[in-house]
Amino acid sequence: MKHFKPYLLILLATLTLAACGSGAGPTKDNAKKLKSYDSYAYLPNKDTIKSRKLDNAAIQENIIESINMNLQEEGYVLDKGQPDVLIYVHAMFDENIAGTADPVFTSYSYYKPGHYIGAYYEPYTYENYYTVQRISGSAAAQLPYAERTIVIDFIDRRTNEILWRAHSSEEIGTRRMESDIQENIDEVFKDFP
Repeated sequence: MKHFKPYLLILLATLTLAACGSGAGPTKDNAKKLKSYDSYAYLPNKDTIKSRKLDNAAIQENIIESINMNLQEEGYVLDKGQPDVLIYVHAMFDENIAGTADPVFTSYSYYKPGHYIGAYYEPYTYENYYTVQRISGSAAAQLPYAERTIVIDFIDRRTNEILWRAHSSEEIGTRRMESDIQENIDEVFKDFP
């Protein structure tokens, strides 16, 4: 048994390291689905930016505009009725926050019909967003995030499974925030399946 301990430790370390990937990369099946899909809409999110130093609406509008431009370049069209892909944005802009984006299996933080949805989401929101009860994603790990970063989930509307979780790797600056958001999202889409 003494001789097996080092091998067991090596095997355990290897498995642990293998499980520590970013989780952003899609599986082959999910990449295939994303390539075959051509429409999208957004799941509205809460006003995630609480800092009064930052303009939540302006930041969210910029994020959505940047994602829309990239999706249109990929050939996607907005379809609020029956989209193939639902987009869920985690804007991590508040100071003194550390942790991860929402868990892979999560109750979606939706608003019930008739409740407030930020004006930046309204023109792009999936009409039946309130029917999305849970989001899952065995291929998408939790992502550690830095201050002022963006995590974007691409979710199959039919299965509520996260097909791809993408995130900006650079912290978005406060001096050139608008252009930094655009650059970060453009960088994220370079890896779009």
